[in-house]
Amino acid sequence: MASAAVLWFGEDMSAVPLRNNKAAASAVRSVTVLGATGSIGDSTMDLLRASPERYQVEALTANSNVEALAKLAIEFDARFAAIADPTRLDELRDALAGTGTECGAGESAIIEAASRPADWLMAAVSGAAGLKPALAAVDRGATIALANKECLVCAGDFFMQRAAKAGACILPADSEHNALFQALGSGNREELVRVIITASGGPFRTWKSADIERATLAQALKHPNWSMGQKITIDSASMMNKGLEVIEASYLFTLAPDEIDVLVHPQSIIHGMVEFSDRSVVAQLGAPDMRTPIAHCLGWPDRIVGPAAPLDLAKIGQLTFEAPDFDRFPALRLAYDALRTGRGRPRFSTRPMRSRWPPSSRARSGSGPSRGWSRRR
Repeated sequence: MASAAVLWFGEDMSAVPLRNNKAAASAVRSVTVLGATGSIGDSTMDLLRASPERYQVEALTANSNVEALAKLAIEFDARFAAIADPTRLDELRDALAGTGTECGAGESAIIEAASRPADWLMAAVSGAAGLKPALAAVDRGATIALANKECLVCAGDFFMQRAAKAGACILPADSEHNALFQALGSGNREELVRVIITASGGPFRTWKSADIERATLAQALKHPNWSMGQKITIDSASMMNKGLEVIEASYLFTLAPDEIDVLVHPQSIIHGMVEFSDRSVVAQLGAPDMRTPIAHCLGWPDRIVGPAAPLDLAKIGQLTFEAPDFDRFPALRLAYDALRTGRGRPRFSTRPMRSRWPPSSRARSGSGPSRGWSRRR
């Protein structure tokens, strides 16, 4: 789906349309979902299921769950289905026999699914494996709901520059980045002071360091607020996921490290905030349900009816906040360190690394953001 945008970042082309012109969406939107059987895929398919008259499914993909993929392809009358595991092609063919749905297997089939002519694509393949398919969608100028952090952590500048060159539209689908996406539309780039990404703190928020070291896998997988896939749940327990989100935000919105803060917010109601030069802070709030940010992306530039529970602040009673603990959760410091030293290039250590830079010297000193920073440096 083509879109026009008022540019947020001065003369540089941006693939993230923060100041959109409300271009009319097509009456029926064709959709591809990469990673349809994962947690993000489940939420996306739930939204599609609620409005079958608005969406036509072009392609669906899964990693290895042939049964679930075939079931979805049949339910939504998908034109193409692809399984990443190349040894499962015969199973998928048998499951889809007589349906008219084409199918394929292996990396090339996943890339083919992304290359097919859908207006809107959900990029929810986990890990670096999601980069090539997302780039295939970028190259045809698609509107992409990006739920894969690794595309930007692995290849941020390359990915965003290629998207801008191809005229692709990148819509942040992570709850935190979608919150920033919505809030950033309230001002202009030169008025920005900082963005604030919230974190629940995960299952070990109140644990002592010695107890965290003895934690079991089952304990790490018990996230207090969100229902997610295993990888992101484990990353959340160590706050590595929040570190990846800091790097992702830098590339999505062309932000310097000192323009990105993290705030622990155990209730997971405020998902992101933006502070402007007049000291106004614009926040996006909602129940912790991934269908809300996905619905924002799926309907963009319009808003659609979402199935998440209404936000009842009176029932919640109070919202609390804490500074992140970089000693108990050194992964967050590592992410800031990587962003400062290599624009996302990871640096590994066998023990917690103490950064030479504070994670937000600006926040403590009260000075403004670094205006001379350039993403080309």
